[in-house]
Amino acid sequence: MRVRAAAAAEGVRAETVTTSNALIEAAHAARPRLILVDLAARGVDPVSLIGALKADPALASVPIVAFGPHVDADLLVAAREAGADRVLARSAFVRLLPSLLAGRLD
Repeated sequence: MRVRAAAAAEGVRAETVTTSNALIEAAHAARPRLILVDLAARGVDPVSLIGALKADPALASVPIVAFGPHVDADLLVAAREAGADRVLARSAFVRLLPSLLAGRLD
């Protein structure tokens, strides 16, 4: 809900998906400017998903921001190694969300 509210405030559309296949299909259909991956999402292997997105020629250039619990340092590192363009602890993600949605990744 926080992402949707921030997206609405920035005037961008946000779509939530709950499976890897749904994300890949939606990304192919919508050609997003940004993909956000919650590393704590249940029912998904987020690291594999990031790798699959970056391996897909049609989606490889779409920036991926992954976020998760700061206490799970191994998961944050794995997301970076899988190809996420930016990896953030959840607290930093929440703070930077408006900027990310506005297209500022740095």
